[in-house]
Amino acid sequence: MAPSLQTVVRRMRLRPLAGSLDRPVRWVAVSELEDPTPFLEGGELVLTTGMRLTSGFAAYVDRLVERGVAGLGFGVGLTHDDVPGELVTAAAAAGLPLLEVPRETPFIAIGKTVSELLAAEQYEEISRAFAAQGRLTRAALRPEGTHAVIDRLAKEVSGWAALIGESGEVAHATPDARLDTVLPALDRLRRGSHRHESAERPLSSVALSSPGEHVIVQPLSGTSRRIRGFFAVGAPHPFSPVAHTVINAAGSLLTLALEQGRTQLAAERGVRAAVLALLLAGQVERADAALAPLGGLLPAEPVTVLAADGETLEPLEPRTFVSEGIALVEQVPAELEGAVGVSSPMPYRELGEGIEQAGRALEAARKAGGGTVRFADLAGQGLLALLDPAAAHAFASALLAPLNEYGSRADLIESLRAYLGANGHWDAAAQRLGVHRHTLRYRMKRVSELLGRDLDDPGVRAELWIALNSSAPGSSRSSRS
Repeated sequence: MAPSLQTVVRRMRLRPLAGSLDRPVRWVAVSELEDPTPFLEGGELVLTTGMRLTSGFAAYVDRLVERGVAGLGFGVGLTHDDVPGELVTAAAAAGLPLLEVPRETPFIAIGKTVSELLAAEQYEEISRAFAAQGRLTRAALRPEGTHAVIDRLAKEVSGWAALIGESGEVAHATPDARLDTVLPALDRLRRGSHRHESAERPLSSVALSSPGEHVIVQPLSGTSRRIRGFFAVGAPHPFSPVAHTVINAAGSLLTLALEQGRTQLAAERGVRAAVLALLLAGQVERADAALAPLGGLLPAEPVTVLAADGETLEPLEPRTFVSEGIALVEQVPAELEGAVGVSSPMPYRELGEGIEQAGRALEAARKAGGGTVRFADLAGQGLLALLDPAAAHAFASALLAPLNEYGSRADLIESLRAYLGANGHWDAAAQRLGVHRHTLRYRMKRVSELLGRDLDDPGVRAELWIALNSSAPGSSRSSRS
């Protein structure tokens, strides 16, 4: 923050004649021009001896005010023995701070003083920013990690802060966080990410300002440039340069924490994959020892295997063993979402069979559109539940094709179904169909001839029963019984 006119007046012992002294001085400009404004940017303390000012003081003051100068210092003892009264009157009317500079005070001394004050302010800002960065770094080293950084950031800016996940969920927020103003800005950052996907410069932040509320939202992206999350910070006052530095430092720490977390997670998953290989090799003790450095323990026997797609099992990682789409548990949790296959409980020496069971149950869960499917329930549905529907239908179509192609005699299919359902008992099957047993015998003889198979062979009967129950509705012009 630039020094005020009050500080300059006190340091240089200048005499104020008009205007308020609370304005910041950003530089000192010496000019004897009647109109120095083309060479000014605003915020300067203009110094002049008034050698070209003999009239038109009001117009001169108006030009300086319009340019936004911090004030006017008038040197006496050279061109003018005193500050012209008209100039004092014009400055007072326009609200322009006017200072009298004594003859013994060189303009260059005022310039040096302002420069030193600016340098001191900048050093103070750097010191404050450096101290704040140190506090943020210490917060990042605490067990709370990113949450501690968010809490510390809110204190540094005297406002609030929030950490937001990739999909917009709030991971952590300090009290009074104005998240209603933040969430709409996330879409703007996501669109900016897509537009600048191949750009070398980092993604920009979004700044939101309203009366009494100033908010900055920044994306958190690592080396892949994919947005991994966001953080937002807000305060009732505009952010100072120090605050901006602190906010950027917090963003760097949060990004680093996310990247380190991803790297550590990848390493842990590599260890878990090795542990799984040891378990499948029957080396349970070595697997337990390899898992111990991660702070994990293998579930006690008998163990149940869960199989799922994607990130379904990730919530279980802190509590049990999870690796490569499977989890080993003592009890099946109820909070899982998505398709999950569950094996029967078994000892570790049968883990391979457990993974196979869970995989088959997962396939059934996928076909059902999600949910948890237990292999025990699946096996209880019979052999057909374990067959691939497409393969079973193709098998049924090929085996029953001669019967389906035999004119319009769809009764052969129904007669075969009744015969097999009655375990080859003619009277029971004929009664079920409502025909004479001799009629049924004739039909079964015709079926045997068309298929070229002996219906008294138990293997043939089993294949035909599977085919009848695997055929899609309408393929045999009959419905499944």
